Amino acid sequence: MKKQIEKVKREKNAVILAHYYAPSEVQEIADYVGDSFYLAKIAKQSTADIIVFCGVSFMGESAKILNPGKKVFMPDLTADCAMAHMVAPGIIEQMRAKYQDLAVVCYINSTAELKCQSDVCVTSSNAVKIVRELPNQNIFFIPDRNLGRFVAQQVPEKNIILNEGCCPIHARMTADQVKNEKNKHPHAHVLSHPECEEPVLALSDFIGSTADIISFAKTSDASEFIVCTEVGVDYKLINDNPDKRFYFPEPHPCCADMKLNTLESVLSVLEQEDRVVEVPEEICRRAMIPLDRMLELAK
Repeated sequence: MKKQIEKVKREKNAVILAHYYAPSEVQEIADYVGDSFYLAKIAKQSTADIIVFCGVSFMGESAKILNPGKKVFMPDLTADCAMAHMVAPGIIEQMRAKYQDLAVVCYINSTAELKCQSDVCVTSSNAVKIVRELPNQNIFFIPDRNLGRFVAQQVPEKNIILNEGCCPIHARMTADQVKNEKNKHPHAHVLSHPECEEPVLALSDFIGSTADIISFAKTSDASEFIVCTEVGVDYKLINDNPDKRFYFPEPHPCCADMKLNTLESVLSVLEQEDRVVEVPEEICRRAMIPLDRMLELAK
């Protein structure tokens, strides 16, 4: 199946992008594997005629917005992100009316419609840098309250208003689960994604994006780590660090939507080209503005 994927990919000048949370066998056959920020840049730079995005819906939408003239497909169009929708209707307008000097900062883990209503997009890799550089004093951070709270702690000079969204996978991890792993592995360092709840972050030795966690683990002198993010990242962690050990809170934080990306579905969409990501032209145009601003500010 992997050989057939390579054959069809070459014939059609296709590129396969996979998020770190996709299944390991999908990461293995992808041309590029990364977090949402890295893959957003790759999507815009790509010279391929076809982009196959192995992730969830907002990622496919972002790739299409950045490449309106290209064919963008997802192996499974039902792969979604609950957090991407977690902004109450009308709340952005209410906040703009309440705060004159307001920037709506939208985590890239959001729908195209929410991006259209925002001033700039961010990822967990660049949110602190971009918020710090904005001229606005008042920031409405959507949709994730946990990443927003983390940014607020790093940029105390700004007034950051939090939204009540969250990633169910990260929010489900508890401090007790982390403590249980720490009891089993007392010398392990705790590495956490800022989408985790505050009690988990308080127990952490390092807090950062998926890419930051991977980089930290590779350069650290420690040999054991408790990793508080989606379990799919273990493929990259283990490949980069065969002599190190990685543990995840029990039950393992697993995103079922990410696991809908399979070798079968990748091959099928390459052959059939039937799971096309469609974003209306006007939404593409409007959502491109905060995405382009993100890419510019994050340089």
